[in-house]
Amino acid sequence: MSLIRRGDERFHYSDNSHRWIPPDPDYDQDVWDEMVRRHQRQHLEEISSRRRPPRSLDAE
Repeated sequence: MSLIRRGDERFHYSDNSHRWIPPDPDYDQDVWDEMVRRHQRQHLEEISSRRRPPRSLDAE
């Protein structure tokens, strides 16, 4: 589960699903799609960084 940070609201509906249709009907759909994909990658990076085991100080 990812957190919705301040400013991320525009990419989510109230049920936290991603908004693939831009809020402004005049906004370029291709540009919006890329912004949502980039936003989703941020979610994935956050999740994967939380799952990484802590680095051991003994490891070389």
